[in-house]
Amino acid sequence: MPIFDPTGLVLDRARPIGLQIVDGLRTRIRAGKLPAASRLPASRELAQLLGVSRSTVLSAYEQLYSEGHLTATVGDGTYVAAQIPAPIAAAVPAPAIPDNAFDSQTAARLRALGDSPARPGPPRAFRAGVPAMDGFPFDTWARLHARYWRRAPSDQLGYADAAGDPALRLRIAEYLSGARGLYCRPEQVLVTSGAQQAIALCAQMLLNPGDVTVVENPGYPRAAAAIALTGARLHGVAVDAHGMRTDDLPTGRRHRLAYVTPSNHYPSGVTLALPRRLALLDWARSGRRWIIEDDYDGEYRYRGVPLPPLASLDESGRTIYVGTLSKMLFPGLRLGYMVVPPELAGSLAALRNHLDRHCSTSEQAVLAEFFAQGHFQRHVRRMRRAARSRRDALLAAWDEYRPGGVAAPTIDAGLHAMLWLPSVAMERRWVSAARAADIELEPLERFWLPASAEPAQGGVVLGFAGVNEAAIRTAVQTLTQVVGDDGR
Repeated sequence: MPIFDPTGLVLDRARPIGLQIVDGLRTRIRAGKLPAASRLPASRELAQLLGVSRSTVLSAYEQLYSEGHLTATVGDGTYVAAQIPAPIAAAVPAPAIPDNAFDSQTAARLRALGDSPARPGPPRAFRAGVPAMDGFPFDTWARLHARYWRRAPSDQLGYADAAGDPALRLRIAEYLSGARGLYCRPEQVLVTSGAQQAIALCAQMLLNPGDVTVVENPGYPRAAAAIALTGARLHGVAVDAHGMRTDDLPTGRRHRLAYVTPSNHYPSGVTLALPRRLALLDWARSGRRWIIEDDYDGEYRYRGVPLPPLASLDESGRTIYVGTLSKMLFPGLRLGYMVVPPELAGSLAALRNHLDRHCSTSEQAVLAEFFAQGHFQRHVRRMRRAARSRRDALLAAWDEYRPGGVAAPTIDAGLHAMLWLPSVAMERRWVSAARAADIELEPLERFWLPASAEPAQGGVVLGFAGVNEAAIRTAVQTLTQVVGDDGR
């Protein structure tokens, strides 16, 4: 009976070894180079001949056993199967389907929204929406995770409450009461997969196709997308130095909802003034409308006293407060929350249950313990110090180099700066030049609603928290070189 000669396998150490062994044996068997009933070397022998671990060879054999290419007899060895499985026919490529072939309403809405890809990989200057992740206490987080999995409760290994882990909801309610002045009960807190999901859930629950949602213009494009995908229409209201111009709020019968970022408007960074907050609340109360308050970067403020959240001023129960843990911990955690009026809590939890049930139970439990042991509160203080230091580094470097002759931006809150430029053409030149130098600038034009007329003024958004002070200074110096005297 023929014995397999392993010298026919040539391994490339740059590729996964186990996959190469599986592919090599499978190819030889199907090509007839290893006839039926051929005996293969023992796993230990083949491992020595190939210079790999025995576990790697065992895994490869197991894969080929499961495919029906090999058989084994206890005490006798491993053989090529007497009947080889028929090769899988090559898949016939499906004809390319143009985007416009999909005629569902959702597909049409997605096409209208355009592309907004995520930026994977480590942060670099000046990526927006990223906190100082290098300050996260990974050792503490790992220890809490290890402790959880050593004694994981059996009732947390199955499906769980769609509204979120009760302990985490309690900790969030306590935090909001002490840090943001928003007093709420744990039963009003719903844990979500980030603020984006919270906004989408609210839009699905509160809007019918054809209803109108008021949004800031310019404003946060992902929130606008989550709302538009329900079939609702968007009504943009301009933003000035005091936030959304509430005098321009529409009062039509189908204007059912407003989405705002009052703590730190994205992208301009302005704060909604108190008189306008009260006017917005009155607009909602008088028309029985709803407000989604996205507390974007509300924890970061560098000047003045933070204004209270809209929800804390709302006596009529028309405000849904949305928060995220991405800007304090790290975006990949994908945990956020919303505080809702009591009459909405059950319905929103039921909707969540029908969509994706709930967030990871282990992440929620670990985060609840992170709160309980005081780690979150200490981390918040660290993150605020880091953000302030990096903001100061950006302003100092900008004053020194003054890219394009453009004055330094004003940064009173948040993790990004809005840099106004004289024209949209200049905005595009800056974005293109920065991209060529491996620097990220968010163009202001992606924040305008699609139907907006091209503005006379341009701008770019600079995130400053994701990289350290030295990297910020280097990026400002490089930006100065690549944009030249564009602004002078």
